[in-house]
Amino acid sequence: MKAGFWVAPEGAEPIVSVLPIGGGSIDAAPGARRISLLATGRAEDLIAACPRVRSLLPRIVGALENQREGEKGQLFDLTDFSADEIVLVEQVIGEGEVAGVVALPDGIVAQIHESVMTGLWRVRFTDAGGKLVADYLEVSSLPEIARRAALNNCRPLAPGEAPPGAMNVMPLLSEIASRSAGHRPGGPTHTITFSLLPMSPEDMSHLQQRLGPGAVRLVSRGYGSCRVHSTATKNVWSVQFFNAMDQIILDTLEIGDAPAAACAAEEDFRDSARRLREIEEAYFA
Repeated sequence: MKAGFWVAPEGAEPIVSVLPIGGGSIDAAPGARRISLLATGRAEDLIAACPRVRSLLPRIVGALENQREGEKGQLFDLTDFSADEIVLVEQVIGEGEVAGVVALPDGIVAQIHESVMTGLWRVRFTDAGGKLVADYLEVSSLPEIARRAALNNCRPLAPGEAPPGAMNVMPLLSEIASRSAGHRPGGPTHTITFSLLPMSPEDMSHLQQRLGPGAVRLVSRGYGSCRVHSTATKNVWSVQFFNAMDQIILDTLEIGDAPAAACAAEEDFRDSARRLREIEEAYFA
């Protein structure tokens, strides 16, 4: 087992795997960039053939200008867009630094990927057979499906019996239960840093078992590698930071709303609106 609160068996794939935007990969080498189709001679013909994309962009710009941190997002349906329209949308929005998967009932999976415009997300739903059933863009701090799934089907936190070799897990579970029950949306986040708290392997194993796995897994590569997992306990998230050798350098639990490491901030929406407007004026005007 790997060190840290959220652990996976040796050999298991720890990285979130999502459908890439435009054929790329979340695990591509840092700094790798594809040549944008917008910079080629085909762009003019493709833009002319896709008037719905041309009309969509100013609406997204307006949504980014008006969006507020933590408020419900604004959605733009792509489900019935043609293959050319999807290609053009993907070329415009690009791939950002945050991606994730959300497990839903009946084998449905929501795959989310932030665009290069922070706060603009691509959200795709696939069924148990992998068939795409819904596809949209969302302007929000974090897609609503991730927030909702993290809160739904949570179970009460039962501390259980202290395991042999326990050091601090039982009082820690009591603290987590109190903080989880007392948190209100928009309230301050309470962070538990494991490097500051002596915890035996038995402590960590019992803690993970009691909190349980949640439905949401996110990975952010904005400031190194950060992995965010919801737990089965309401308002409790595992947030881990890794170095280039995939070693944990900061291992925490956050009790509160969705962790800031995975969310767009207020100023991000305005910056993204300016960037998207520049693209619109350069290629679609």
